[in-house]
Amino acid sequence: MMSRGGAKAASSLLKAARPRLFSTATTSTIRSMSHETSHLLRPAVADLASPSGMSGWIWTSRAPAMGGVRFASTVTLGEKTTTTDANPKKAENESSTGGDAGGNKGGKGIASYWGVEPSKITKEDGTEWKWNCFRPWETYKADLTIDLSKHHVPTTFLDRLAYWTVKSLRWPTDLFFQRRYGCRAMMLETVAAVPGMVGGMLLHCKSLRRFEQSGGWIKALLEEAENERMHLMTFMEVAKPKWYERALVITVQGVFFNAYFLGYLISPKFAHRMVGYLEEEAIHSYTEFLKELDKGNIENVPAPAIAIDYWRLPADATLRDVVMVVRADEAHHRDVNHFASDIHYQGRELKEAPAPIGYH
Repeated sequence: MMSRGGAKAASSLLKAARPRLFSTATTSTIRSMSHETSHLLRPAVADLASPSGMSGWIWTSRAPAMGGVRFASTVTLGEKTTTTDANPKKAENESSTGGDAGGNKGGKGIASYWGVEPSKITKEDGTEWKWNCFRPWETYKADLTIDLSKHHVPTTFLDRLAYWTVKSLRWPTDLFFQRRYGCRAMMLETVAAVPGMVGGMLLHCKSLRRFEQSGGWIKALLEEAENERMHLMTFMEVAKPKWYERALVITVQGVFFNAYFLGYLISPKFAHRMVGYLEEEAIHSYTEFLKELDKGNIENVPAPAIAIDYWRLPADATLRDVVMVVRADEAHHRDVNHFASDIHYQGRELKEAPAPIGYH
């Protein structure tokens, strides 16, 4: 009789717990379930002396323990859900772990139990830093005194090939954008940000294969790619691309990435020389941009907030100031890539010359 009672208790417990095992349960639900099944367990407890009763007790004692662990994890979630429903703003603020800049629009934080929480960063004046895409120690004042007129005269076959490749790419660009320099700058930066990433990636893989250091060139080239990407993020605030311009970016980037990847594998000196000439064209384009701004053909709007913080511009900076610092950046990239090409032309490797890290 007592063994039948134990089996009946186990069957009733399983039947009562089945709908709740994989659902979110609240504390009150678990208490009611425990109350419903507690009287069924008593016969099994009283029958500990018999072997059949012992087996019944072992099963019934383990089942609630496992259920308790399962419910313990879902009870917490259920209580949080209730709190959020009661006061969503308060719960959202309590679970917030980050700012709203650099892509987190709306101010909604990301809750996680991994314990990876961003540190609170402030500016030099004590105000909160609002950008996630870059940090205060990555900002700088552009060197506007750099010589913009320097040009590498092509002397070898590869130099001429690189030079005329870039010149041939300028013709369709002029035809498509004409004097829409905001959109032109945006398109230019989607291409200009590729070589540094490709070069840095290939040097990184080479360093791993050969078990050797890179002389800092991996970091230098990745810095260049990140700097060019910040140019794009800035001009995105000035010129909103149309759907066909976005489609063009996808096409051009897909073609240029693969072409430059193969070019760098075959001849790094050709690849860096071509980027040097590409940066010379960028200097020319931004100079024309400035002329249009000075003539009044393009409105000299206030500088985007991201540009003011990234280049440490004054609060009243304008689009003209942004174009000036971007042009200076392009001049520095010109120097770095021509320098890298010269190293290869001398039969040396990049690791043999210290990389110009932080050269802005």
